[in-house]
Amino acid sequence: MDKSGESTIEVELDGHVATVTLNRPGRLNAFNERMTEEVGELWRRVREDDQIRAVVLRAAGDRAFCTGLDVRDGPWWTGVNVWSQQDPGAKLGPKQQGVWKPVIAAVHGMAAGGAMYFLNEADIIICSEDAEFFDPHADGGIVSALEPVGMLHRGVPLGDVLRWALAGARERIGAQTALRLGLVTEVVAREELWPRAAMLAAEIAERRPEAVQGTVRAIWEAVGHTPAVTRATGLLYTHVGNGEARPGLSRDEGRPRTR
Repeated sequence: MDKSGESTIEVELDGHVATVTLNRPGRLNAFNERMTEEVGELWRRVREDDQIRAVVLRAAGDRAFCTGLDVRDGPWWTGVNVWSQQDPGAKLGPKQQGVWKPVIAAVHGMAAGGAMYFLNEADIIICSEDAEFFDPHADGGIVSALEPVGMLHRGVPLGDVLRWALAGARERIGAQTALRLGLVTEVVAREELWPRAAMLAAEIAERRPEAVQGTVRAIWEAVGHTPAVTRATGLLYTHVGNGEARPGLSRDEGRPRTR
C-alpha cells in the first residue's frame, strides 16, 4: 500500500492469466518504494504459482502507463545506508526476479523514464494509438543508464536509443514510431488495448506451460551471448523442457501436471 493506505497494484486471476494493474493514477502510476515492494512480491507469486501461466501488465487512469520514479519521494529510499542502496527499479523487472512466464505489457498514454524497468523485461509490448515514450532524465541533469541499456537489449537501434535518452521530454516516440523501431509489436485503438492483451495472454496460457517457459528462458538468456554459446546451450533447454512431450508418451502422459 502507498501513503494513502491503498494498494499500488491490483491483481486479478482469470483462469491461468494474472492481470496486473498499476494503481497510482493520481501520480501517473509513478513507482515509489511501496510499489517496488508490492511488485517484487507479485513476481515471486507469479514465479512460484503453477496456476499462473501468463501475465498482462497494464495501468489505471487515462493519462499514463507509468512515469517512472515518483520524485516526490526522492531519488532513493529513506533509511538505507548509501553503500547499501540498490537501484530503485531493481524489483520491477520480471526477468530480474526469475520469472520466465510470458508477460504482455499493454501501454497507453505516457511511458516515461523508469517505465522502461517494466517494459524492457516484458516479452510482448503492445500499445494504444495515444502511447508516447520519452525520457525526462536529461531535463533534470540526471544520468539515464539502465533504461536505455535495456532498450538496446530489446534491439532498439543505437541511434534511436541515444536520441530518446538525450532529447528529454520535449521529444517523444509516438506509437507508430515505436512500432517501426521494434519497441512495440502492435498498435491498437485505445478501447481495444486491454481486450487485445487479454486475448494474447489467454492464447499463450492454453499451451503447455513447460514449453512456453522454456522458450522464454532460452530466448532471454541468449541475449548478449554469441551464436556459438547459444547453439551450445540451446539443446539443453529442449532436453529439460520437453521431457514430458517426447515421442512415445500418450496424450495424457504428456500433459503438464498442475497442483
